[in-house]
Parts: sequence; C-alpha cells; structure tokens
Amino acid sequence: MLQTSLRYLTVVAFAANFTASSALADATTPIDWTSVPVEEVTLFYPGQSSFQWLHSPEHRGARKLKRGNACKDCHRDSERDMGNDIVSGGHLEPNPIDGKKGALQLAVQAAHDEENLYLRFRWKTQAERPGVMHNYMRYDGQAWAFYGGPRSAKRVRQGEEPPLYEDRLAIMIDDGDVHRFAEQGCWISCHTGMRDMPGEPTSEAVRSHPYLGEGGLGRNDVRKYLPVSRTDTSSSWDKVESPEVLAELKEKGVFLDLMQWRAARSNPVNMADDGFVLGYRLFDEGKNPFSWNVDRDSMTPKFMFDPKKVGRKSLTVSDIETGPEPAALIREDNSVPYDPDAGWKEGDVLPGRLLSRADARGSAADNNRVTGKWEDGSWIVTWVRPLDTGHYDDISLMRGNTYTFGFAVHDDNVTTRFHFVSFPVVVGIGRGGDITAVPLD
Repeated sequence: MLQTSLRYLTVVAFAANFTASSALADATTPIDWTSVPVEEVTLFYPGQSSFQWLHSPEHRGARKLKRGNACKDCHRDSERDMGNDIVSGGHLEPNPIDGKKGALQLAVQAAHDEENLYLRFRWKTQAERPGVMHNYMRYDGQAWAFYGGPRSAKRVRQGEEPPLYEDRLAIMIDDGDVHRFAEQGCWISCHTGMRDMPGEPTSEAVRSHPYLGEGGLGRNDVRKYLPVSRTDTSSSWDKVESPEVLAELKEKGVFLDLMQWRAARSNPVNMADDGFVLGYRLFDEGKNPFSWNVDRDSMTPKFMFDPKKVGRKSLTVSDIETGPEPAALIREDNSVPYDPDAGWKEGDVLPGRLLSRADARGSAADNNRVTGKWEDGSWIVTWVRPLDTGHYDDISLMRGNTYTFGFAVHDDNVTTRFHFVSFPVVVGIGRGGDITAVPLD
C-alpha cells in the first residue's frame, strides 16, 4: 500500500525502528536518518501481466487505461491481495514458485541538498540468508561448470542445484517524457515476448534480428523496451524502429532511467549500475563495476581468491548456506589470476563474476556511492544519486520538481519477472509527492 501521508506518530515510531540496529550516519551519507520521514510502499508480484495484457480484454480496466486512468485509480490499497492471488498460480502465473510471497513492504526515506538526492531503503528478505551469490562455478573434479541458479530454473526446482541468485533493488525514473508512465509505471516497459513471458521467441530468432541480434546489439533474448520504440500498435518485440529514430527519441529525452543495486555484482564495491530503457534495456556508456570471470573458450575462471589475503583460493559447496565472507571476487582487492595447477578439488566453488570499482568508468559508473547492509533479516540500502550526473543518458533532477519513480525488488534468489514491483510513485524533490525528499540545506 502506497501511503501518501503517514501520521506523525507512525513516522516517528517507524523511523526509530528503521535506524535502531544501524548507525545514524552512513559513510556515504552523513545524514541523521531519524529526522527524515519514512514512507512505506507495497510492492507486489506481477506474474506475466504485461503491457499487452494490460490493454487486452482480459484486463477489466483496459478501457479506463485507454481513457488515461491510472492503475492506482482502481487498485489503490489492493496490491497485497493482487500479489497473493497472482503468485498462487493461474493465467498470470503458469509456473508458480512454491512458498513465494505475494508482496513486500519497502520502506523509503528521501532527502536532498543542492547536488544530490539521498535515498534509503529497507525491506525484509524472505530467505534467511542474503542473496549475495550469483553466477557461481563449481569444479567437479575434471572441469568447471556453472552451478546454482534462480528458483525459477528447472534444475533448482527439482533440487539438483541450490538456489543462488543475487538480491536486487531497481529504480526507474521518468521526468514526464515517457507517455503514460505516470499512470502505468513499469508495465510500459514489460512486454509479451520478453524472457519468461508469453510468446518468448527462440534465441535463434532474436540473434537473427537486425537490431537485437548479431548485426546490432548482439543479444539472444528480449528485455525491457518502450512502446514508442516499436512500429506497430501492438508494440511487438521484433517491430523495432530504425536506429535513427531511436537515436532521435533518446536525444529528446524519451527514455526511462534505470538504476540497479545488486547484492552480488555491485554492493561489495559500494556501487550500483546505471542504465536506461528505450529500444532495449541497456547500460549507460562506460564500464560497469562487474564483468565475467569466465574464459568462455576454455570454461575456466580468470581469477581466484588470493590465498595470502583471503586464507584460501576458493569457496566450497558447504559455504553456500553460511553466506561466505568474502562472497565476491574484487580484482584490486582480494584476487589473483587463476592458477590451473593450484590443486583444485571436487566441490571447489568460484564466483563467475569479477568486480572492480577501480575499473568502472563513464556514465555507467555514476552510482558510486551506494551501500547495502543485511542485518536482522533485512537489507538496508543507502543511495546517493547526483541530481545532474552530467551525462546525456541520465535524467537530470531539479529541486522544486516532481518525478515518477518505479521500484522493484528481486528477493529470495529470483530473476526476470519473478520480482516485486510498485505502482508509479511520485517523488517530489523539495516539494510534495507520494514521497517528499526533504531539504538538508
């Protein structure tokens, strides 16, 4: 449930609880968060509800949406019920995950000064351990192979491999240039034909596509995009506008800013990645804080843990349930090049991703003051986002304006559509909104 206002006593009580088990000031944000109001946003499980479904006769509110009504006009305060209904199985969830919750409460605080927007989030995880392991590799005595995966994967559902996937917090931002995002939120970017959605094309079909495939982006699956990037009224995955049209739209600011904090791929180096959505979900120019730690030709790791710094060269399968420390390979901190003659044994495990704060650069590295801490069964993520990053592929924020945000959380070792999402949230920077960023100066 998105509460546009909270009673004073509720705010004070929740804020005190929000900070009771953590310091009042983070290294990246010297803010006394007890003085910043807390708002709660209910995120719910959407299943396979897509932009196409939203506007189809199957959705009873399709006509109202066509007239410009907002999703919240009909569904305000019913997010939890909808999520519980969808996650249990049915036409919007043909492959339910046993035991998965239908909703999640996200506590949000916001503040600003002349240069930055400061955000603080807290949510309780369903799993009893944080999701800090992602794309791991296991040695079977003869060769390395990827090990574990999201709870939606068949091999994990059948108990053949453990659930290993990172927890994640995503933020979408629109400044009013994306048609109907203020009313329909992230459903604008979620479509039939995407991964784990109805009508998903084969990897061969995507690879042969002139824009998405080998002649363009080099992809083999379909990810988020905006309806305006397609040429047909159904916003089909393969009916992409020309690169010239997409470039013109981007120049006009018709895109969604998309930032993602990742518990495995960015949090260990106190960063989040930076991207945008238009014709596809793409990263900003530059270099992210993460890359592959796998030589695809030999299927061997590129780096291993530095035994002199870590005390061992790898993890083991038995470490997984304990939440190993460290769980991530950081190039400049705790790693050395992989040694094939280091006496590898069956059950040795290494991260399939390599992190580096030192190598991150450009617009992709804008979110370089983001910290996450898992304690008492909850994540607390503190985020500093410059109002103006100085890069064209980011939305500039201004004090005195409001912006439409969308929040999503991947929790309990899941990926793609198996997440929790919010309806559109109005964030005011120095002015009123569903969430109001209070001034610090």
